[in-house]
Amino acid sequence: MSEYVIMTDSSCDLPGSLADEMELSVLPLYVDVDGQKYMNYLDEREISFADIYAKLRTKCPAKTSAVNMNDFLEPMENLLKAGKDVLYIGFSSGLSGTYNAGEMAAQELRERYPERKIYTVDSLSASLGQGLLIWHAWQEKQKGKSIEEVRDFTEATKLHLCHWFTIDDLMFLKRGGRVSGATAVVGSMLSIKPIMHVDNEGHLIKVGTARGRKASIKALADEAERLGADLSEQTVFISHGDCVEEANYLADIMRSRFNVKKVLVNYVGPVIGAHSGPGTIALFFLGKER
Repeated sequence: MSEYVIMTDSSCDLPGSLADEMELSVLPLYVDVDGQKYMNYLDEREISFADIYAKLRTKCPAKTSAVNMNDFLEPMENLLKAGKDVLYIGFSSGLSGTYNAGEMAAQELRERYPERKIYTVDSLSASLGQGLLIWHAWQEKQKGKSIEEVRDFTEATKLHLCHWFTIDDLMFLKRGGRVSGATAVVGSMLSIKPIMHVDNEGHLIKVGTARGRKASIKALADEAERLGADLSEQTVFISHGDCVEEANYLADIMRSRFNVKKVLVNYVGPVIGAHSGPGTIALFFLGKER
């Protein structure tokens, strides 16, 4: 069986140390904050995530820059030249053009390297949802599964990867065009927090509201109870927009209420955070359905 590498992009929001342990190949995406462009490395080598969120809190303009096929060609080709096959698990095509750029690069390289295997999977996931899907794929790889088996496992699992979010500041959703200005103003005045998830097409969808911050965080755990499959046997991931105490509050709920096996907590990286803003809390777990 040929050696292969799992490749992804930095919207997976995995801790840099874990990505290194998993021997992932990670393409950094880009974020522009206050006119300065940064590469989103998982190890925060260009700018710390805390610094990004500090800028966002001062209302610095932020936007993300799309990668293109050429950004993928070199890192993919380097792996192929080293005699390794590639399984790319990419950022949801429902939220970004990143996956499609990776697939285009893979198509070109399949023609150049017909002896090598290059597979791509649209994760239909984002942030640590993407990260958790990759972690499960890596667990299969650790069992000695072939690249085709891991690809098929990932395809079969991705629509069971549940993503549940709450946003603290509705003004960030207003800037992204997801709520109206009036909704954002009234919601902020009444402390109404949206409850959102990523659907089967990989889009971020608002599905409800909660009154107050703690209620919105507890609502995420309620969704885990409704949808989760054998939560006591699961590792769950939680990401946060520079609000680690509240992320740990949700982690404590998941431990005490469901006795989950393990919880990993990390930042919502700047690519997602530029749109969701400070105070975002997201919960990721495997469920009967999304």
